[in-house]
Amino acid sequence: MGNAAVPIISSVAGAATVVVMIALIRRCRVVRKKMKKKIVKKVMEEIERRNREVQACKALDDVVIEIGPVEKFLNEILNEKPMRFSSEQLAACTRNYSSELGSGGFGVVYKGDLPNGLPVAVKVLKVSMNKKVQEGFMAEIGTIGRTYHVHLVRLYGFCFDRDTKALVYEFLENGSLDKYLYSDEEGKAARLEWRTLHGIAVGTAKGIRYLHEECQQRIVHYDIKPANILLTADFTPKVADFGLARLGERENTHMSLTGGGRGTPGYAAPELWMALSATEKCDVYSFGMVLFEILGRRRNFDPCEGESKEWFPRWVWEKYEQGEIERVVSCAGIGEADREKAEMMCKVALWCVQFQPAARPTMSSVVRMLEGEMAIVPPVNPFRYVMDSSSSGSTSSGLWSGTYQSSRDTAGRDSELSVSHAAMPVDAMIEDVKRSDE
Repeated sequence: MGNAAVPIISSVAGAATVVVMIALIRRCRVVRKKMKKKIVKKVMEEIERRNREVQACKALDDVVIEIGPVEKFLNEILNEKPMRFSSEQLAACTRNYSSELGSGGFGVVYKGDLPNGLPVAVKVLKVSMNKKVQEGFMAEIGTIGRTYHVHLVRLYGFCFDRDTKALVYEFLENGSLDKYLYSDEEGKAARLEWRTLHGIAVGTAKGIRYLHEECQQRIVHYDIKPANILLTADFTPKVADFGLARLGERENTHMSLTGGGRGTPGYAAPELWMALSATEKCDVYSFGMVLFEILGRRRNFDPCEGESKEWFPRWVWEKYEQGEIERVVSCAGIGEADREKAEMMCKVALWCVQFQPAARPTMSSVVRMLEGEMAIVPPVNPFRYVMDSSSSGSTSSGLWSGTYQSSRDTAGRDSELSVSHAAMPVDAMIEDVKRSDE
C-alpha cells in the first residue's frame, strides 16, 4: 500500500507543478501585456506632448511675426543694461581697432559696429589701470550705465579682460560741441546757426536736469564742458564722459570729495578748488561757462582778443552792467529775430556762474528760463570775489585760471550784497518777485 502511494503522490505533485507553471506563465503574459500598454501609452503621450510644443512654437512664431514692433520694443527694454563684451568681440566689431576717432588722457576711442549693425564708439582705456583710471571706469558704469535719457550718451557695455579694459558707447555722428565753437589750426570752425546752438544749450540743460533731479539717485557730473557734449546727426546734444561723476542719495545735499580739485580749469566751480563742500551746483556753474562759449563762439579765455575781452565772461558782465548787452549779442553775430533768446541766455549764464552755490539756479529753473517759461531776475555781479587784476598786478588771465579770494576772507562781505536779495538763491528770488508782482 505504501509502495503504491508513492507513484500516485509523485504524479499529483508533478501535475500540480505543471499547473502552477502554466498559471505563472499566463500571469507573466498578462503583466507583460499591461506593461506594454503602459509603455505604449507613455510613448503616445510623449509624442502628443512634443506635437503640442511644436504647434505652440509655430503659433508663437506667428505671433512674433504679427507683433514684431512689440517684440523689438521688449528686446530693447531687456538690453538697456550694459553688456559685458570680451576682448575678442571688441576686436571683431572694431575690425581690429582700425578706425580711430580720437584719443585722450585715459585712452583711445575707435569706431565699431555691433553684429546687428549698430554703430558704436569703443573707448579703450590704458591697460595700466592706475587708481584714477579705475575710478573713472567704475564711475562710468556706475552712473551712466544706470540711466537712459535722450540727452545722455548711451553706454551699451564694457570689457574688463586682463589685457583689455574698454567702454562701448553709442556712436554720435557730429562729434563734440567744441569743434563748432572754436577755430581750428587754420582759423576756421564749423558754423552752426544760432537757433541750433540755442537748441543744443537747452537740450544739454535738460540732460543735466535729469541727472540732478529725475534719476533715482542724484548724479553730479563734475566735468561739464563743450568737449563732453556730443551731437547726433541732427545736432541733438548728449552729455558724455562720466569719468568724474558721482552718485548721491537725494537726502544728502552735499557730497564729500577726495583727491583735490576736480573738473577742468576754466569750467570747474570755485568750490571744487577750495576747501568747500560740493553739490550739484558745481554742474550749474560749469554749464554757465559753456553758455558763455556758445554766446561768443569762442573760448572764454583768449589772449588774442585783447585785454578787455581776454576773459569773455567778465567782459559780458561789464557790458550787461553798463546796459550794453546788445553789444554782446551783436559781437556774436546773432540776428534781430534771435536777439531776445540770446539776451536771456546771457542773463542765465551770469546767474549760473555766481560765486555762492546757493545763488545759482537749479537746472530745472535754467531750462525754464532758457525756454522763456520763467522770468529772469536781473543778475548780480558773479565776479566780485575774483581777484581784480588792478589790485594784484596780474593780467586778466589770472581771472580765467580760477584764482579766487579765500572764502573765509569774503564770507564777511555777504552782508554788503544788498542789491535786492543778492545772497538769496535765484529760485527763491524769482518766487519773491512773482509774489511782489501779484
